[in-house]
Amino acid sequence: MAKDKEDKRFKATTPGKRFLKLAGMSASIAKNVASHKVKGLFRDEQSHAQSQEQLYTDIGKQIAQTLGEMKGAVMKVGQIASQVKDMLPEEVASALEVLQKESPPMPYPMIRRQLIKALGDTPENLFAHFDETPFAAASIGQVHRALTKDGEECVVKIQYPGVKESCDSDLKHLKRALKLAGLVKVNPEVIDQTFEEIRRMLYEELDYVHEAENIKLFRDYYQDHPYIIMPELIESLSSETVLTLSYVPGDSLQQVKQPQYSQDTINLIGYRIFETFGKQIYDLHAVHSDPHPGNFAFRPDGSIVLYDFGAVKRIPKETIEKLRGLVADAIEGKVDTLDKHLLAIGVRQEGGKKPDPEFYGEWLDIFMAPFRSYDPFDFSASNLHKRVLGKVKRDGLKYIGSFQPSPETMHVDRVISGHYWTMVDLGVNVSFRPLVDQIVLRKAA
Repeated sequence: MAKDKEDKRFKATTPGKRFLKLAGMSASIAKNVASHKVKGLFRDEQSHAQSQEQLYTDIGKQIAQTLGEMKGAVMKVGQIASQVKDMLPEEVASALEVLQKESPPMPYPMIRRQLIKALGDTPENLFAHFDETPFAAASIGQVHRALTKDGEECVVKIQYPGVKESCDSDLKHLKRALKLAGLVKVNPEVIDQTFEEIRRMLYEELDYVHEAENIKLFRDYYQDHPYIIMPELIESLSSETVLTLSYVPGDSLQQVKQPQYSQDTINLIGYRIFETFGKQIYDLHAVHSDPHPGNFAFRPDGSIVLYDFGAVKRIPKETIEKLRGLVADAIEGKVDTLDKHLLAIGVRQEGGKKPDPEFYGEWLDIFMAPFRSYDPFDFSASNLHKRVLGKVKRDGLKYIGSFQPSPETMHVDRVISGHYWTMVDLGVNVSFRPLVDQIVLRKAA
């Protein structure tokens, strides 16, 4: 009886129940938006703006609550959406940030059944010990500690039941809900392209055989690396929906903020994070594109442990060269060439109003602040995110239709913005300019 009660909390894994839940959310959002529009006819401009902010806040909370209860593709998209802040109203993106936190675990009996289905035997027979309490739980699977028959400590990542089967339907209904509410601030073609890119990445994340290939790629790249540490794949205990890796311990982001980590060590870690992802993008042409803090761990000697290689974005060489040209001119403050670069990567739209040089100059002052100077940049005092929001609010209507997120660079943007918050959280105080010179601009040290 207890097991049945426990399992009912997760019946949203069935396609029919997920459909009803998402359709109900869409209908509720559409009704609230329609009501807001009618009431707006009788309000002055200031009252209408305040009402719209409240509407977006309420919608954001409703979406976050619904997706947080469902796990799977929609929860993962909600996490991504909270990091792609220029696609959504600020109030909605902020509400979705709650999805970045660790989600409630699934009951062990369901996980056990998944393990038997994937590996053909019980955890008792496959492992010397299997911890029934999960080590971590996320949107599409959860991780358990275990001990192999050979006595090796390992972690076992097990995919939730029904996630892959409901992926397309989930994405379709979430996209429809966002369009109905008029929440996404880009044209319909870009919404479709962005969701297709998210869909492609999700299917890669759901294929643990593909993730195993990513692990091998990165292990080869980081072989004998001085500060990057990676787990090793245990192939005999892995499948398309179960991934078993050697256990590699490290301290969480919150632990790094404790006294045993000096400011010098924190600065070193920040510098190495930037170096790591810069080289992944510009040298390896494949980047670990999920900057969730739970995917990384740290050690007092400045080492970085990388986890979870489901979200790896391969970057075409031509995209790398476009980005290199953009950064080179941005570092030098060449506002006259920025429009050309942004058009090339699909951020600037041909049909939109062309921004003036002053507009680009202000953006350069914001985005290039941590990268231009050889003097340290203090992220603990950074207000760059506030300046971005202020400029979007001030100039958003003026250049509506001129800019939109680019599916070509969306995951690179996600990496940069996600690790910006890591730098702020840690209070890193360091200059990244030498790394920009070395990695992006290819200048000799």
